[in-house]
Amino acid sequence: MVISERVAKGVAGSETRYFIGSVPRTAEEYLRWVRGHWGIENSLRWVLDVCFREDDQRHWAGYSAENLGWLRKLALCLLKAEKSRSSKGKSINTRRLVAGWKNDYLLTVLAQIPEKSGA
Repeated sequence: MVISERVAKGVAGSETRYFIGSVPRTAEEYLRWVRGHWGIENSLRWVLDVCFREDDQRHWAGYSAENLGWLRKLALCLLKAEKSRSSKGKSINTRRLVAGWKNDYLLTVLAQIPEKSGA
């Protein structure tokens, strides 16, 4: 159990979250794991919002919001994995823009998707 306390705009609040684990650990070890998990989650959300402007998207029909969210995460993974010399030192946002401007670079990013073998 983790009890988080914070003050936002002068208003104090707390939240209790429960976690289940199968490995016996101390409270400090579990807290370190929880903070690490939220650090990763928050950094992913930040990149999706800043680079892909996810919070500005307004798709409500059917599963369009969920489908576009998955496509943005796929694009982010492909852009992060692309390691050519032309992308070295460039931010994810710059890589995304270049992929939209230059078809050769877009094909380099998309070429990372393995082809399905077999029938």
